[in-house]
Amino acid sequence: MFRRRKALSAGGLAALTIAALLTAVTGPSAQADDLVTHHEFQVNCTVHHRANDDPIVFPNMPGASHEHSFVGNTTTNAASTLNSLMAPGPGASTCLNPDDLSAYWWPTMFRGNDPIIQTWHQTIYYKSGILRYQDVRPFPPGIRFVVGSPTATQDAFRTAPGAVEGWECGDSFHNWDFPANCPLGTQVNIRYQAPSCWDGVNLDSADHKSHMAYPVNGVCPASHPSPLPMLEFKIAFPADGDMAGIRLASGRGYSWHYDFFNAWDPPTLAALVSHCINGGLQCNSRGFDLYKPERGQILGDNYRLPGRPTI
Repeated sequence: MFRRRKALSAGGLAALTIAALLTAVTGPSAQADDLVTHHEFQVNCTVHHRANDDPIVFPNMPGASHEHSFVGNTTTNAASTLNSLMAPGPGASTCLNPDDLSAYWWPTMFRGNDPIIQTWHQTIYYKSGILRYQDVRPFPPGIRFVVGSPTATQDAFRTAPGAVEGWECGDSFHNWDFPANCPLGTQVNIRYQAPSCWDGVNLDSADHKSHMAYPVNGVCPASHPSPLPMLEFKIAFPADGDMAGIRLASGRGYSWHYDFFNAWDPPTLAALVSHCINGGLQCNSRGFDLYKPERGQILGDNYRLPGRPTI
Protein backbone atom coordinates (compact mmCIF):
# COMPACT_ATOMS: atom_id res chain seq x y z
CA MET A 1 0.00 0.00 0.00
CA PHE A 2 1.32 3.43 -0.87
CA ARG A 3 1.81 6.02 1.84
CA ARG A 4 -1.01 8.50 2.15
CA ARG A 5 -0.30 11.94 0.75
CA LYS A 6 -1.26 14.21 3.62
CA ALA A 7 -0.49 17.66 4.96
CA LEU A 8 3.18 18.47 4.97
CA SER A 9 5.18 16.73 7.68
CA ALA A 10 8.89 17.03 8.35
CA GLY A 11 9.37 14.39 5.66
CA GLY A 12 7.17 16.36 3.27
CA LEU A 13 9.13 19.54 3.86
CA ALA A 14 12.34 17.65 3.26
CA ALA A 15 10.91 16.32 -0.01
CA LEU A 16 10.03 19.83 -1.17
CA THR A 17 13.51 21.00 -0.23
CA ILE A 18 15.02 18.22 -2.33
CA ALA A 19 12.74 19.12 -5.25
CA ALA A 20 13.78 22.77 -5.00
CA LEU A 21 17.45 21.85 -4.89
CA LEU A 22 17.04 19.58 -7.88
CA THR A 23 15.44 22.44 -9.79
CA ALA A 24 18.44 24.61 -8.94
CA VAL A 25 20.83 21.88 -10.06
CA THR A 26 19.09 20.90 -13.26
CA GLY A 27 17.71 24.25 -14.39
CA PRO A 28 14.41 25.08 -16.04
CA SER A 29 14.86 22.53 -18.81
CA ALA A 30 14.86 19.58 -16.40
CA GLN A 31 12.71 16.62 -17.33
CA ALA A 32 9.69 15.82 -15.16
CA ASP A 33 11.39 12.74 -13.72
CA ASP A 34 14.24 14.90 -12.46
CA LEU A 35 11.81 16.70 -10.17
CA VAL A 36 10.00 13.80 -8.56
CA THR A 37 10.21 13.56 -4.79
CA HIS A 38 9.90 9.77 -4.59
CA HIS A 39 12.72 7.49 -5.64
CA GLU A 40 11.85 4.26 -3.89
CA PHE A 41 10.49 0.77 -3.73
CA GLN A 42 8.97 -0.95 -0.77
CA VAL A 43 9.43 -4.28 0.94
CA ASN A 44 6.53 -5.84 2.83
CA CYS A 45 7.26 -8.53 5.42
CA THR A 46 5.44 -10.15 8.34
CA VAL A 47 6.89 -10.90 11.76
CA HIS A 48 8.06 -14.51 11.90
CA HIS A 49 9.43 -14.98 15.42
CA ARG A 50 10.54 -13.19 18.57
CA ALA A 51 13.75 -13.92 20.45
CA ASN A 52 16.30 -12.40 22.83
CA ASP A 53 18.88 -12.52 20.03
CA ASP A 54 20.86 -9.95 18.05
CA PRO A 55 23.33 -11.45 15.55
CA ILE A 56 24.92 -8.04 14.92
CA VAL A 57 25.42 -6.71 18.47
CA PHE A 58 25.64 -10.07 20.27
CA PRO A 59 26.77 -12.61 17.65
CA ASN A 60 26.82 -16.23 18.84
CA MET A 61 25.37 -15.16 22.21
CA PRO A 62 21.78 -16.51 22.27
CA GLY A 63 19.58 -14.82 24.86
CA ALA A 64 22.01 -11.93 25.45
CA SER A 65 19.75 -9.21 24.03
CA HIS A 66 16.39 -7.74 24.94
CA GLU A 67 13.59 -9.29 22.91
CA HIS A 68 13.38 -8.49 19.22
CA SER A 69 10.72 -9.17 16.59
CA PHE A 70 12.20 -10.58 13.39
CA VAL A 71 10.88 -10.21 9.84
CA GLY A 72 12.33 -11.41 6.57
CA ASN A 73 14.61 -14.41 6.90
CA THR A 74 12.92 -17.15 8.92
CA THR A 75 16.20 -18.60 10.20
CA THR A 76 17.60 -15.46 11.86
CA ASN A 77 19.13 -16.17 15.25
CA ALA A 78 22.18 -15.16 17.30
CA ALA A 79 24.49 -17.21 15.07
CA SER A 80 23.30 -15.85 11.72
CA THR A 81 25.90 -15.04 9.07
CA LEU A 82 25.60 -14.11 5.41
CA ASN A 83 26.15 -17.74 4.46
CA SER A 84 23.47 -19.02 6.82
CA LEU A 85 20.97 -16.38 5.70
CA MET A 86 21.57 -17.19 2.02
CA ALA A 87 21.40 -20.97 2.55
CA PRO A 88 17.66 -21.67 3.11
CA GLY A 89 15.41 -22.76 0.27
CA PRO A 90 11.75 -21.99 -0.57
CA GLY A 91 9.69 -20.27 2.08
CA ALA A 92 12.74 -18.86 3.85
CA SER A 93 11.48 -15.26 3.80
CA THR A 94 8.31 -13.69 5.18
CA CYS A 95 8.66 -10.85 2.67
CA LEU A 96 6.53 -10.70 -0.46
CA ASN A 97 9.83 -10.85 -2.36
CA PRO A 98 10.99 -14.47 -1.84
CA ASP A 99 14.51 -13.55 -2.98
CA ASP A 100 14.88 -11.06 -0.14
CA LEU A 101 16.54 -13.28 2.48
CA SER A 102 17.67 -10.27 4.50
CA ALA A 103 17.09 -10.11 8.24
CA TYR A 104 15.27 -7.13 9.75
CA TRP A 105 14.45 -6.76 13.44
CA TRP A 106 13.35 -4.28 16.11
CA PRO A 107 12.48 -4.35 19.84
CA THR A 108 9.21 -6.06 20.65
CA MET A 109 6.45 -3.83 22.03
CA PHE A 110 4.70 -4.81 25.26
CA ARG A 111 1.60 -3.76 27.14
CA GLY A 112 2.74 -4.46 30.65
CA ASN A 113 4.31 -7.91 30.37
CA ASP A 114 2.27 -9.03 27.37
CA PRO A 115 3.87 -8.78 23.91
CA ILE A 116 1.85 -6.88 21.32
CA ILE A 117 1.64 -9.18 18.32
CA GLN A 118 1.97 -7.72 14.82
CA THR A 119 0.01 -9.83 12.35
CA TRP A 120 0.13 -7.84 9.10
CA HIS A 121 2.85 -6.90 6.62
CA GLN A 122 5.21 -4.23 7.86
CA THR A 123 6.62 -1.72 5.36
CA ILE A 124 10.28 -0.98 4.76
CA TYR A 125 11.08 1.63 2.12
CA TYR A 126 14.28 1.54 0.07
CA LYS A 127 14.79 5.16 -1.03
CA SER A 128 17.35 7.67 -2.16
CA GLY A 129 18.82 9.73 0.65
CA ILE A 130 20.82 11.91 -1.73
CA LEU A 131 19.91 14.49 -4.34
CA ARG A 132 21.49 12.58 -7.21
CA TYR A 133 19.25 9.54 -6.86
CA GLN A 134 20.71 8.18 -10.09
CA ASP A 135 23.95 7.47 -8.18
CA VAL A 136 22.47 5.13 -5.55
CA ARG A 137 23.88 1.60 -5.76
CA PRO A 138 22.63 -1.68 -4.21
CA PHE A 139 23.72 -2.81 -0.77
CA PRO A 140 26.76 -5.09 -0.93
CA PRO A 141 26.06 -8.65 0.26
CA GLY A 142 26.53 -9.01 4.00
CA ILE A 143 26.46 -5.34 4.97
CA ARG A 144 24.78 -4.85 8.34
CA PHE A 145 24.13 -1.97 10.69
CA VAL A 146 22.07 -0.69 13.62
CA VAL A 147 19.87 2.41 13.35
CA GLY A 148 18.95 4.38 16.47
CA SER A 149 19.98 3.46 20.01
CA PRO A 150 18.32 1.62 22.91
CA THR A 151 20.10 4.06 25.26
CA ALA A 152 19.00 7.29 23.52
CA THR A 153 17.51 10.10 25.55
CA GLN A 154 14.28 11.68 24.40
CA ASP A 155 16.16 14.75 23.16
CA ALA A 156 18.68 12.60 21.30
CA PHE A 157 15.84 10.76 19.60
CA ARG A 158 14.04 14.02 18.76
CA THR A 159 17.12 15.54 17.13
CA ALA A 160 18.45 12.38 15.46
CA PRO A 161 19.00 12.75 11.70
CA GLY A 162 17.01 9.56 11.16
CA ALA A 163 13.81 10.71 12.86
CA VAL A 164 10.96 11.32 10.40
CA GLU A 165 7.71 11.75 12.31
CA GLY A 166 8.45 9.88 15.50
CA TRP A 167 5.47 8.01 16.92
CA GLU A 168 2.08 8.69 15.40
CA CYS A 169 -1.52 7.58 15.76
CA GLY A 170 -4.76 9.11 14.55
CA ASP A 171 -3.99 12.78 13.88
CA SER A 172 -1.10 12.93 16.36
CA PHE A 173 2.41 13.19 14.88
CA HIS A 174 5.92 14.20 15.93
CA ASN A 175 5.73 12.36 19.25
CA TRP A 176 9.21 11.60 20.60
CA ASP A 177 7.75 9.18 23.12
CA PHE A 178 4.52 7.20 23.01
CA PRO A 179 1.37 9.34 22.80
CA ALA A 180 -0.70 9.27 26.01
CA ASN A 181 -3.74 8.00 24.11
CA CYS A 182 -4.49 6.69 20.63
CA PRO A 183 -8.01 6.66 19.16
CA LEU A 184 -9.73 3.30 19.41
CA GLY A 185 -9.25 1.23 16.30
CA THR A 186 -6.05 3.01 15.21
CA GLN A 187 -2.46 1.78 15.24
CA VAL A 188 0.61 3.40 16.70
CA ASN A 189 3.26 3.78 14.01
CA ILE A 190 6.93 4.69 13.97
CA ARG A 191 8.92 5.99 11.00
CA TYR A 192 12.68 6.30 11.22
CA GLN A 193 15.31 6.68 8.52
CA ALA A 194 18.69 4.95 8.29
CA PRO A 195 22.00 6.42 7.15
CA SER A 196 22.65 5.76 3.47
CA CYS A 197 26.29 6.67 2.87
CA TRP A 198 28.83 3.84 3.13
CA ASP A 199 32.58 4.08 3.65
CA GLY A 200 32.95 1.71 0.69
CA VAL A 201 35.11 -0.77 2.61
CA ASN A 202 33.63 -2.20 5.81
CA LEU A 203 30.52 -4.36 6.00
CA ASP A 204 30.33 -3.72 9.76
CA SER A 205 32.17 -1.66 12.39
CA ALA A 206 32.88 -1.88 16.11
CA ASP A 207 29.81 0.16 17.04
CA HIS A 208 27.81 -1.25 14.07
CA LYS A 209 27.27 2.32 12.86
CA SER A 210 30.55 4.03 11.96
CA HIS A 211 30.84 2.44 8.51
CA MET A 212 27.62 4.28 7.63
CA ALA A 213 26.79 8.00 7.68
CA TYR A 214 23.89 10.29 6.89
CA PRO A 215 24.11 12.56 3.84
CA VAL A 216 24.93 16.22 4.43
CA ASN A 217 22.78 18.61 2.38
CA GLY A 218 21.79 15.73 0.13
CA VAL A 219 25.38 14.64 -0.58
CA CYS A 220 27.45 11.80 0.89
CA PRO A 221 30.45 13.07 2.90
CA ALA A 222 33.97 12.38 1.67
CA SER A 223 34.52 9.91 4.51
CA HIS A 224 31.54 7.83 3.31
CA PRO A 225 31.43 8.43 -0.45
CA SER A 226 29.30 5.48 -1.56
CA PRO A 227 25.52 6.13 -1.72
CA LEU A 228 23.35 3.11 -0.88
CA PRO A 229 19.57 2.83 -0.50
CA MET A 230 18.19 4.74 2.46
CA LEU A 231 16.01 2.42 4.54
CA GLU A 232 12.93 3.92 6.14
CA PHE A 233 11.19 1.51 8.49
CA LYS A 234 7.48 2.29 8.87
CA ILE A 235 6.37 -0.11 11.56
CA ALA A 236 2.81 -0.40 12.90
CA PHE A 237 1.66 -1.87 16.20
CA PRO A 238 -1.96 -2.69 17.11
CA ALA A 239 -1.97 -0.44 20.17
CA ASP A 240 -4.76 2.02 20.95
CA GLY A 241 -6.63 3.56 23.87
CA ASP A 242 -4.70 4.37 27.03
CA MET A 243 -0.99 4.00 26.22
CA ALA A 244 0.25 4.25 29.82
CA GLY A 245 1.25 0.58 29.95
CA ILE A 246 3.01 0.52 26.56
CA ARG A 247 6.76 -0.05 26.44
CA LEU A 248 9.44 -1.45 24.16
CA ALA A 249 11.64 -4.33 25.20
CA SER A 250 14.42 -1.72 25.18
CA GLY A 251 12.49 0.87 27.24
CA ARG A 252 10.55 4.03 26.41
CA GLY A 253 9.49 5.03 22.91
CA TYR A 254 12.67 7.02 22.34
CA SER A 255 14.73 3.83 22.72
CA TRP A 256 13.42 2.78 19.29
CA HIS A 257 16.06 1.21 17.04
CA TYR A 258 16.31 -1.45 14.38
CA ASP A 259 18.84 -3.70 12.67
CA PHE A 260 19.44 -4.71 9.06
CA PHE A 261 21.54 -7.60 7.69
CA ASN A 262 21.54 -7.66 3.87
CA ALA A 263 21.03 -11.05 2.22
CA TRP A 264 19.16 -10.09 -0.97
CA ASP A 265 19.63 -12.01 -4.17
CA PRO A 266 22.05 -9.51 -5.79
CA PRO A 267 20.51 -9.39 -9.32
CA THR A 268 17.01 -8.85 -7.88
CA LEU A 269 18.10 -6.03 -5.59
CA ALA A 270 20.11 -4.45 -8.42
CA ALA A 271 17.07 -4.52 -10.72
CA LEU A 272 14.83 -2.84 -8.14
CA VAL A 273 17.40 -0.15 -7.34
CA SER A 274 18.00 0.59 -11.03
CA HIS A 275 14.36 0.62 -12.10
CA CYS A 276 12.79 2.31 -9.07
CA ILE A 277 15.36 4.43 -7.23
CA ASN A 278 17.61 5.41 -10.15
CA GLY A 279 14.54 5.62 -12.38
CA GLY A 280 12.77 8.13 -10.13
CA LEU A 281 9.74 5.93 -9.43
CA GLN A 282 7.53 5.24 -6.41
CA CYS A 283 7.39 1.46 -6.67
CA ASN A 284 5.58 -1.27 -4.82
CA SER A 285 7.22 -4.62 -4.03
CA ARG A 286 6.94 -5.71 -7.68
CA GLY A 287 8.77 -2.64 -8.91
CA PHE A 288 5.61 -1.03 -10.31
CA ASP A 289 4.69 2.65 -9.96
CA LEU A 290 0.91 3.03 -9.79
CA TYR A 291 1.22 6.65 -10.88
CA LYS A 292 3.41 5.87 -13.90
CA PRO A 293 2.14 2.56 -15.25
CA GLU A 294 3.73 3.22 -18.62
CA ARG A 295 7.17 2.68 -17.01
CA GLY A 296 6.40 -1.01 -16.52
CA GLN A 297 7.02 -3.54 -13.76
CA ILE A 298 10.52 -4.89 -13.13
CA LEU A 299 9.54 -8.07 -11.25
CA GLY A 300 6.97 -10.68 -12.18
CA ASP A 301 3.60 -11.10 -10.50
CA ASN A 302 5.33 -13.67 -8.27
CA TYR A 303 7.63 -10.89 -7.02
CA ARG A 304 10.64 -12.54 -8.68
CA LEU A 305 13.02 -11.29 -11.33
CA PRO A 306 12.14 -13.02 -14.63
CA GLY A 307 14.71 -15.66 -15.46
CA ARG A 308 15.90 -16.28 -11.91
CA PRO A 309 16.38 -19.99 -11.04
CA THR A 310 13.43 -21.73 -9.43
CA ILE A 311 13.52 -21.80 -5.64
